[in-house]
Amino acid sequence: MELTMTGCLTVVRFLQKKQKDNVPTDHINHNKILLRLAYLHIFKYKSIKMKRVSRILIGFLALCSPSIYAQLMIADSSSLPAQEWLVMDPVEDKMQGVSAEKTYKTLLKGKSSKTVTVAVIDSGVDIDHEDLQGKIWINEDEIEGNGIDDDKNGYVDDRYGWNFIGGKKGNVEQDTYELTRLYVELKQKYDGIEEKKVKKKNRDEYAQWVKVKMDFEKTRDKAEQQYGFYKSLQSNITRYNNLLKAYLDVEKLTIEDLEKINTQDSTVLAARGMIGMIFQNVGPEADFGLLAEELEEAVEYFGNQVHYAYNTEFDPRDIVGDDYKDLYEQGYGNNDVKGHDPSHGTHVAGIIAANRDNGIGINGIVSDVKIMVIRAVPDGDERDKDVANAIIYAVDNGAQVINMSFGKSYSPGKEAVDKAVKYAEEKGVLLVHAAGNSSKNIDKGKNFPTKKYTESSSASNWLEIGASSWGDNENFVGSFSNYGKETVDVFAPGVQIYSTTPGDTYKSYDGTSMAAPATSGVAALLMSYYPELSAFQVRDIIKKSSRKFDNLEVVKPGKDNEKVNFNELSITGGIINAYEAVKMAEALSIEKGN
Repeated sequence: MELTMTGCLTVVRFLQKKQKDNVPTDHINHNKILLRLAYLHIFKYKSIKMKRVSRILIGFLALCSPSIYAQLMIADSSSLPAQEWLVMDPVEDKMQGVSAEKTYKTLLKGKSSKTVTVAVIDSGVDIDHEDLQGKIWINEDEIEGNGIDDDKNGYVDDRYGWNFIGGKKGNVEQDTYELTRLYVELKQKYDGIEEKKVKKKNRDEYAQWVKVKMDFEKTRDKAEQQYGFYKSLQSNITRYNNLLKAYLDVEKLTIEDLEKINTQDSTVLAARGMIGMIFQNVGPEADFGLLAEELEEAVEYFGNQVHYAYNTEFDPRDIVGDDYKDLYEQGYGNNDVKGHDPSHGTHVAGIIAANRDNGIGINGIVSDVKIMVIRAVPDGDERDKDVANAIIYAVDNGAQVINMSFGKSYSPGKEAVDKAVKYAEEKGVLLVHAAGNSSKNIDKGKNFPTKKYTESSSASNWLEIGASSWGDNENFVGSFSNYGKETVDVFAPGVQIYSTTPGDTYKSYDGTSMAAPATSGVAALLMSYYPELSAFQVRDIIKKSSRKFDNLEVVKPGKDNEKVNFNELSITGGIINAYEAVKMAEALSIEKGN
């Protein structure tokens, strides 16, 4: 075991050093930190490459702590579903998809449809993607590129939608978290002030400052720790790979090369330990140059958190050029609906609308649909002002469904968002929101925006969506998914969802961000074939027609060793299903004489 234990110790060396340096480790041992990181990769990141990186961490866990390794492997099923399981049927295909293919082949065969517009408020969409051609909303009243607001809606050249996080200077790419923005604002007022010296009228705000300060410092420190860990891991892999190649005089390392090493040099032995461990867990085809590139994705992810999201000195809002303090200002932004990285929004759009008739790529859930692109989500937290304006823009320009695959834990401008939600409610527009990926009960912990206006009133045009998986066993729920018996309406497929990504590519992502557009797609499908249905009726149909399960015990999100009845995770205790929804819509249509 000398070789593999050396590899294990090499990986945790960074964490040991940090503990000596008094860097917080949340009072958990090194193995559990590794577990959390690997677990994060498998279930919470969008990138498949990041998931591969997790296998290496899992390999180290196998040696450092067999019991923790076993826990992780229970949660991480090595078998993957059919690529397009999202649109498959639970009975015919043995996949817990939304039954879109079955619905088109049976209930909707020969039926006529009307085009439905779905607004995707997101990071941007690659409107030139091969599988989204003919599926992008076009503002016919706007002449492209003439620099004139032809339709007098306050937005110049908004041919395909609008970008609320851009301006004449360009586009916002990274932004801070809302937590960081609140921390900066409240610190100016209360830092260093004792509670007893705070005026009575400011006590609530001071209490918020105490909570914000604690949350900010804890999560910032964790991000710094993880950033350092991955930088160290990547550096060691690159260094040891180059060292051994030079030592053995080879262009590419093999397992056989390691067996030739006979030395007492501690550095070479450490290199052999780490590289050998990776070979054991990735296989003989391991490419260490490629692996270093893949680890760079983790370095970049946590680096962005450190350099931007938690950076109290960073504020990119001057790019937009608006009066940020004016929550109700409109007309700012630009018409660049792609942005710098439209990966997330393109994936969302494909789930809903990827062309079903072109014989390439994938099949979206709904055929007769147009995607209105609204960019309001940067790398960081979206801002309430932009979310409110995005909703209003979508409503004013004819969207019937608005998909919102984003969220955050704080919402200082909630009043503006609530006003926009009420406007959509008055206009009969359905809002579909992702419940979030923090494995928490959002009955207790907030995930904004929320359907609740106050503790006693909620929006009637809102669906809050959790993420389900493809099987029917205890791992039926996405381990990352938020849940809530009083808050989450229904679950939808959100694990290993294959869809469109920029540059005519396709990838699988995980998240409630994928479950929300699955629901938006089913909603648009109902509106397309049953245009007489209101948004409120569609909402009710989706909830009532969801597939229920008797006494299904599932692993509780975020709790590897705890199980819960699936019915306790949402209001309906169900998963959306297009086939059952269409049957219910048809019955309602017949009842009304349509």
